[in-house]
Amino acid sequence: MTTGTRRRMGVEERRQQLIGVALELFSNRSPDEVSIDEIAAAAGISRPLVYHYFPGKTSLYEAALRRAAEDLAQRFDEPREGPLGARLQRVMGRFFDFVDEHGPGFSALMRGGPAQSVSGDPGSSSAATALIDSVRQAAYEQIVSHLDLVAVPPRLELVVRSWVSLAESTALLWLDGRRTERAALELQLVHDFGALVAVAGAYDEEIAGVVRRILAQEPPDGPFTDLAVRLLALLPAEAEAEAEAEAEAEVPAQAAPVE
Repeated sequence: MTTGTRRRMGVEERRQQLIGVALELFSNRSPDEVSIDEIAAAAGISRPLVYHYFPGKTSLYEAALRRAAEDLAQRFDEPREGPLGARLQRVMGRFFDFVDEHGPGFSALMRGGPAQSVSGDPGSSSAATALIDSVRQAAYEQIVSHLDLVAVPPRLELVVRSWVSLAESTALLWLDGRRTERAALELQLVHDFGALVAVAGAYDEEIAGVVRRILAQEPPDGPFTDLAVRLLALLPAEAEAEAEAEAEAEVPAQAAPVE
């Protein structure tokens, strides 16, 4: 009779396994509540072996945060194909997938503070802050890349960065009780983006051109069309009729083929 033998992992493979195990545990509970013994048991190794690969829980926690940050940043990566509204809906879907899967871990990553509480070292909090700053920057760059601009107007940079922060804070609030349907919240954030850019376009002609280009590519069932319908419904009847007449008058000009 033969017995199976456990395959020995290489150093990097074992490190990645421990990071994955720690991330799963930290994603469901506060890092202060997770012990090295738990991490070791979940990985199927001894406590001393965990310390062989990581000097302590703080370094393992930071490695788990780093992986979470890389994963979250990738959720904003979207092919530049099709209407912008649909692209943003897919991005928000993947973003909330992450939030849903890593609730406490997402909160820890975004708030940055728990890293300090693990060790009492302010430097740990600084490392976590740097990680989330990198996620925000990656998200900003991804969103801006979809606007097809050679240079980003200062007002538009403010809008996009504000929207990234809005998505982050909205997700954190949603995690506290999940009192709003997730799909509705994802759509609302896409609407928020459209509304913020449209308001900026009212003050800046270059951004107004971006808005016109986005709307020209938007299908009748797209989220930005839906936003326009919802906003028109808020107007008094007379103003709504005038707005619809103006919109209809502009359609032939926008739809006319370029000779």
